[in-house]
Amino acid sequence: MIVHVLLISDTHVPTRASDLPDVVWEAVDVADVVVHAGDWMDPALLDRLEARAPRLVACWGNNDGDALRARLPETARVELGGVRVAVTHEAGAAQGRERRAVRAHPDTDLLVFGHSHIPWDSAAARPDGGELRLLNPGSPTDRRRQPTFTWMTVTLEGGRIDDVVLHHRAP
Repeated sequence: MIVHVLLISDTHVPTRASDLPDVVWEAVDVADVVVHAGDWMDPALLDRLEARAPRLVACWGNNDGDALRARLPETARVELGGVRVAVTHEAGAAQGRERRAVRAHPDTDLLVFGHSHIPWDSAAARPDGGELRLLNPGSPTDRRRQPTFTWMTVTLEGGRIDDVVLHHRAP
């Protein structure tokens, strides 16, 4: 079974934007699963995504208060399309990230993380001979020093991670 996944993070609604961009809401409507890697800021966006997405997998971020932390885990874990997925907000400094991620998530095929607002796509060998893919979709609403707002889509099927696409929206 093919699973079409939308990856977003660091939305910071309503502090950095009043809402998600229309193009991201359109991506929510066609995704099988929406993954949000934290820094929501307000439970209202969580409510709206839960109501609109067929399935939501999410965690809280460092800027999320008690109301969001009461509803979301620090790290969410699911299996989608035969791929073991972990979603967490922070993955530490870029240097050494893959080694730390493999130690922290040894039974994971795909780690989705946020925090930096900088898109990231890398892979690391696990001790069991498998591979851990690390993806950070950046932010669709708070680009910081990035040239564009970003999010990702990915296809998961038969234990494979395929068609990873970084999407851009001009400021």
